[in-house]
Amino acid sequence: MTAVVSWIRQHWSVQSLTLKPLIFKPLIFKPLILKPLILKPLIFKPLILKPLILSPRVWGLSLFLLGGGVGLWVGRLSALGSQGSPSSFPVTFTATHIESPAPQGVSPLPLDNPNFMAQAVAQVGESVVRIDTVTLAPDLDRSPFQHWFGRPQQPDSIDRGSGSGLLLGREGRIITNAHVVEGADGVEVALRDGQIVAGTVVGLDRVTDIAAIQIAAGNWSTPPLGRSVAVVPGQWAIAIGNPLGLDNTVTAGIISAVGRSSSQVGIPDKRVTFIQTDAAINPGNSGGPLLNDRGEVIGINTAIRSDAQGLGFAIPIEKALAIAEQLFTTGKVEHPFMGIQMVNLTPELRQKLQNDATLRLKLHQDNGVLVVRVLAESPAAVAGLQSGDLIETVGGVAVATTGEVQAQVEASVVGEPLTLVIRRSNQAQTLTVIPQAVSGEPSLD
Repeated sequence: MTAVVSWIRQHWSVQSLTLKPLIFKPLIFKPLILKPLILKPLIFKPLILKPLILSPRVWGLSLFLLGGGVGLWVGRLSALGSQGSPSSFPVTFTATHIESPAPQGVSPLPLDNPNFMAQAVAQVGESVVRIDTVTLAPDLDRSPFQHWFGRPQQPDSIDRGSGSGLLLGREGRIITNAHVVEGADGVEVALRDGQIVAGTVVGLDRVTDIAAIQIAAGNWSTPPLGRSVAVVPGQWAIAIGNPLGLDNTVTAGIISAVGRSSSQVGIPDKRVTFIQTDAAINPGNSGGPLLNDRGEVIGINTAIRSDAQGLGFAIPIEKALAIAEQLFTTGKVEHPFMGIQMVNLTPELRQKLQNDATLRLKLHQDNGVLVVRVLAESPAAVAGLQSGDLIETVGGVAVATTGEVQAQVEASVVGEPLTLVIRRSNQAQTLTVIPQAVSGEPSLD
């Protein structure tokens, strides 16, 4: 050390060099004081959902918008979380009531009530009854002399049948189908509460397949009645009856068609237009009610075609009530009768008739209602109607089909003049027919 100092003095002309000791101050670590992290609570205002009432056509759109709204709200929440947590997130969904007006005369479907069909059935259920019939069938093989030889007399065999009916109210009047009770020797009515009471067939009408049964008056409820004229294809249809003895069976479908003529249905001997439905109407359902979605009776079911798979038919309630009223009042129904047989003219039929030299027909059009037969001494014959005539109007109403002619004749009054406009040899003529009454089963109109 001394040699180093001498060298420095000689070369740097430094008189003295004082080396102070290197003093290290102690390293003082101040305590790390952390302020408490205060997290403000995340407050969500309640999610307010107003009742969302939608018609069927806006369900899909509403669900799509609702799903999109939730997705946007979640995305907004994530973005806000990255920027800092606000004190609250006011979230409110508002749904607008959207309603599609139902067409005039068409009852709206109660889609907001999943049990509307059960409620509709409950309104009419007490008025649906079972009709049990007994018919005595004599033993044709039995010898009238067998009792002479000591052989016991064998009783007649008994045929039993069943159907359905509609109890109209306190007076004990019941509507059913004519084919349910025709030929029966005894009738019993099974009520909804289990009672079985005797019934009397007041009358039946084969032409419309309607029958009237009377039971003792009681505290019976009156079923709600609808209007078949307001029915359109595509509406709900509910059938109630007792097929194969299975009481209070309910089937459902839709209205398939309205205004089906008896000729279209395959029973030209009847005089009624039918409501067609795909609701199952099986043997035993005959005479029971057909309902709309409101539980109103719009028709009387009839299983008139055993081969009609998936096809059911009902007599419009207005027609059924009108026929039943006549039966309860007089025991019979008088149908206006002209005495003609007719067909719908087509180009093919016209060509065949023109080619038949024996007919000597000169037809100048391809469509219309063609008279093919006039019953002797009938109202039509008296009025001068002839085979080959084309009927254009009946009672001032234009007609284009045999069913339309039949409907206008049926709507006429027995003994009152009915005006017809016909075309004969391409010349228009006006005839006046006085319909007569027929209470049997006419094969002609």
